[in-house]
Order: sequence, then structure tokens, then C-alpha cells
Amino acid sequence: MSDGDLNALRAQRMAQMQSQYGGGGGNDAEKQQAQQEQMRAQEEMKHSILSQVLDQQARARLNTLKVSKPEKAQMVESMVIRMAQMGQVRGKLDDAQFVSILESVNAQMPQSKSTVKYDRRRAAIDSDDDEDYGC
Repeated sequence: MSDGDLNALRAQRMAQMQSQYGGGGGNDAEKQQAQQEQMRAQEEMKHSILSQVLDQQARARLNTLKVSKPEKAQMVESMVIRMAQMGQVRGKLDDAQFVSILESVNAQMPQSKSTVKYDRRRAAIDSDDDEDYGC
């Protein structure tokens, strides 16, 4: 095979791979940028809905929950947004109403018990109590 044949074969294989995996590199970057823009718009819409539905104390509680348990906060956010879109929320939710929503979410979520095992044998071994024979 000559260099011309190899180059033609490479070009053919490259075109085949690009068509198989969804286009060229420039198109992929544009898709990624469009996807990021769409995600940014969804986040902005979510924040605007939550600011319309929740009062200041409820927003603070949601942000605290977001720091400690992000997956639960995401679930509560989506639940509050669904309630607002379906018209179940009249006015702004205050902290007490938001706490009741959190309690209902806690009742629905599976509880995972975490246990701590303490190995007393290791705690009994202390290197400070050893006598130093080498000194």
C-alpha cells in the first residue's frame, strides 16, 4: 500500500467513525454549549419559582438542607415546584408550612440506620503505657 492509499483509508475510516459517533468535533462543542445554556436556563427558572413560592426563612432552611443533604434538597425542591405548578400553593410558604412538607418527605424516604462500631480492644492498647527498654 502506498501513502496515498493509507491516507484515503484513514480518511474513510475517520468519516465512518464520525458518522457513527455523532458528527465532528465542532458540532460536539456546539451541542455541549447549547446543553450548558439549557441547564443554566432551567436552574434560573427553578430559582425564580422557588423565590416566588418560599418566604425568606423557608429559603434559608432549604439552603441549609442543600448543604447537609443535597439529594433530599433536590427532591424537596422538585416537590415544591410541582406543587406550585399544579396550583396547590396559595401565596408564599412560610417556615412552618415548609417544615410540614419536609416531614412528609421524611416519612416517604426510606430510613437508613447508621451504626458506629467501637472496637474496645484497640482503645485498650496504648503505646504510652509501654515501658521503654531501649533508653
